[in-house]
Amino acid sequence: MVARRLADESVQPASFAFSAENAKWADWKIGLYPAGRQQSAVIPLLMRAQDQDGWVSRATIEAIADKLGMAYIRVLEVATFYTQFQLQPVGSRAHIQVCGTTPCMLRGAGDLIEICKSKIHHDPQHLNAEGTMSWEEVECAGACVNAPMVTIFHDTYEDLTAERFEEIVDAFAAGKGDTIKPGPQIGRLYSAAEGGQTTLLVKPTAEREKFVPPAPPPEAGAPAPAAATPASVAAPAPTAAAKPREVTEESAPAIKGTPASAKVSEAQAEGERKATNAAANANGEPNKAMRPDATGAESDAGKIDGGKAVGKTPKPVSAAKPAKKSRTIIAPKPKPEEKP
Repeated sequence: MVARRLADESVQPASFAFSAENAKWADWKIGLYPAGRQQSAVIPLLMRAQDQDGWVSRATIEAIADKLGMAYIRVLEVATFYTQFQLQPVGSRAHIQVCGTTPCMLRGAGDLIEICKSKIHHDPQHLNAEGTMSWEEVECAGACVNAPMVTIFHDTYEDLTAERFEEIVDAFAAGKGDTIKPGPQIGRLYSAAEGGQTTLLVKPTAEREKFVPPAPPPEAGAPAPAAATPASVAAPAPTAAAKPREVTEESAPAIKGTPASAKVSEAQAEGERKATNAAANANGEPNKAMRPDATGAESDAGKIDGGKAVGKTPKPVSAAKPAKKSRTIIAPKPKPEEKP
């Protein structure tokens, strides 16, 4: 796996803040999670921040960590693990991700990469001269049947030829990316066959009849219900097979329910939880004992005790043991042959 790191400090902004609209959205998103689980909103918040600024900076990570009550390193772990997060500035008008996995490469992804090199920058993850365009090669983007394809922000552009891709790049570079319709570029419907629909061509004509369940058979000794049909039409007598099967706890153990010994009251469960938290000295706050005044991935933990675990005394190095003396194996003397 390629190591993913934050951008150089020379391009890092001093601070980050959500816009008023995005801040309102972030509060709403956090509120969807139950109490004590708000940190689960870290990925949606990182994506919203990237949609706002185009990439995820160190200041973004720290601001989201503070908002969710998380240690900086935890948010950094998420941002560096998922390749959907851009960790350095990208083109303001388009960041093109060219799929280079086998199906796309067999269908011409190499030609798309060459166009990116000639029209944007020779190297991936670099801005063009105007700072409006950038590109990179990525793994499978999930549209193999429509190969080759590229992803630009949240949209995919599929079934590309070199000529069509050049038109798309030029349109985005000119600030007219909204004139390009996402999806297949050859007129096909999503991932359907190129020549048009080949199945389900006949409109169904069958009508579904409403199912009316039969009436249950009368119990023994009960008066027969009034016949709904004319008297001349005799109703068929119920057969033994129509009688429902007896359901008992032995034949269906699930109807017994939860054993009484396993049931506890809500108050008892809550009390046990609080007792466990008290025993572990848990107060709901992140444990920052190993990273005082940490900023992002930087921590003093590596400077304490030579980078070894704090509080553990290193084992003394024992003196070199003397080399073992080699033993000489003497073969036993052969026994003299016995005389007859």
